[in-house]
Amino acid sequence: MTETVASLLAGYRAGGMSARETVGRTFARIREAGDPAIFIALRDEASVQAEAAELEARAGRDLPLFGIPVAVKDNIDVAGLPTTAACPAFAYLPERDATSVARLRAAGALVVGKTNLDQFATGLVGVRSPYGVPRNPLQPQLIPGGSSSGSAVAVARGIVPLALGTDTAGSGRVPAALNNIVGLKPSLGLVSTAGVVPACRSLDCVSVFALTTQDAFAGLEAMAGLDARDPYARAIGLGALSAPAPNLRIGVPRPADRFFLGDPGAEAAFQAAERLAAGLGWTLIEVDLAPFLEAARLLYDGPWVAERTAAVGAFIAAHPDQVHPVTRAILSQGAHRSAVEAFRGFHRLAELRGAARAVLTGVELLMLPTMPAACTVAAVEADPVGLNAKLGTYTNFVNLLDLAGLAIPVSLAADGTPFGVTLLAPAGRDAEIAGAGAALHARTGLPLGALGIAQPPLPRLAPGLRAGEIAVAVVGAHMTGMPLNGELTALGGRFLQATATAPDYRLFAICDRPVARPGLLRVAPGAGASIVVELWALAAEAFGRFVAAVPPPLSIGSLRLADGRLVKGFLAEAEAVRDARDITAFGGWRAFLAGEAGVEPPP
Repeated sequence: MTETVASLLAGYRAGGMSARETVGRTFARIREAGDPAIFIALRDEASVQAEAAELEARAGRDLPLFGIPVAVKDNIDVAGLPTTAACPAFAYLPERDATSVARLRAAGALVVGKTNLDQFATGLVGVRSPYGVPRNPLQPQLIPGGSSSGSAVAVARGIVPLALGTDTAGSGRVPAALNNIVGLKPSLGLVSTAGVVPACRSLDCVSVFALTTQDAFAGLEAMAGLDARDPYARAIGLGALSAPAPNLRIGVPRPADRFFLGDPGAEAAFQAAERLAAGLGWTLIEVDLAPFLEAARLLYDGPWVAERTAAVGAFIAAHPDQVHPVTRAILSQGAHRSAVEAFRGFHRLAELRGAARAVLTGVELLMLPTMPAACTVAAVEADPVGLNAKLGTYTNFVNLLDLAGLAIPVSLAADGTPFGVTLLAPAGRDAEIAGAGAALHARTGLPLGALGIAQPPLPRLAPGLRAGEIAVAVVGAHMTGMPLNGELTALGGRFLQATATAPDYRLFAICDRPVARPGLLRVAPGAGASIVVELWALAAEAFGRFVAAVPPPLSIGSLRLADGRLVKGFLAEAEAVRDARDITAFGGWRAFLAGEAGVEPPP
């Protein structure tokens, strides 16, 4: 039985499942996997069972992550378990949970253990650990990806439906691609990094692995929010998981920026992903990735090398023989970087951010290969630094350029070799990215992880808002194709959907020569009907200008939609409809106009 976050929650709320039974199955799967390199430390099963029993006794099953087993990368603090960062000599025993872990627990999640990683979260390969190399469950010759290797493998094997990683340069996305799972990299500062061993502190973020985007987003929702313990936290609105807007413009690499390590299978897989995206009605636009790729090179040839040394360099200098040789060589490089070099790097990054913004203005999202191609353990052992760098071609720049991202699987070769893409957008658009990623992942028809089991049906999602947008419901001449629709489009309005109000409204034709206008009036429950409206999105400034231009007796108030949502929309003053014609029976303004042209309203 495959357990996703959604399926477990449904089972709990239906009353047919127990959190204690779920814990038992989780630990049974750990034993069945027979791979001691997945976890560095496990909690005692009896202790987790006791925690599950206490949760069932005290908490309502409507907690957002009630009874969900979670694995945590071992550079994130879990009270009572050592934090090693995959370096035994570095280990310490934290007295409190990292903020991200504490928030998952508050949402009802059950932590089962700490997972393996590339030492000090330095690497995209998953082989730089004294605790061994987690086996890739799809193709044993392949690397598991890093640095969050154990967390990704634990999800791909179905041991847990949710796991935490970290992502500074791709550590939460490359392992997802190599394990046929979802890797969600939030906007910087959206999730607290308090209680996380720093890799490159100004760029670090906590990431989420799951079998589906919906599950990953549920984990993000539980953790997101400001935290006084984290000086890099930002007030970023998350929004709700929502369907992608129609006719998305998707930026893809121009031919000169496509790198697949000479692997024709990977190249064909990305082309297949482009066809899937086009099949969703998205418009693909080739873009110049030069500023993005130059920013990626800054990560290991700029001030951020020194920032990595600042994080753990003193420990490495004191314990050189206790550190993986590749890790030691990388993290020691920053000791001799000058302040002059640092400021040159900061200045160049500012220029590159401007160039990247210019590219992003022409598209809603970027769709890039998560990695150029999958690599074998043997190949990485032969070229540990060079191949690692190439794996980060499309990931290293993301945090430097302040982007949010979601890695999703798109194909599996006959021999089990996986390939994935990442959707990217500026910070604050996490929900928009997730909605698009969920739709694209569903279209692939791929099985979940390494389990060979079909994806669950994609839930029906309402169209979503971008950060800073406000939804407004229009009922008359501002609707698509009507005389005043240009007022919305001139303000940059985006059509979201045709929908209807709750059945608590009456519609009137207000005589206002030379043309009549619709007036929507809220009435007592049961005394009205559902009225057809269109939902449009406006940026906050544009919304203000739109509202300022609304003439009396109309106004903008709060409308309740048929699905229960409250949105802003046109309402009429009660006095204005006193002598107006009640046209509620038509169900909407278009139907009324058609009726005036000779079509009778419904009885």
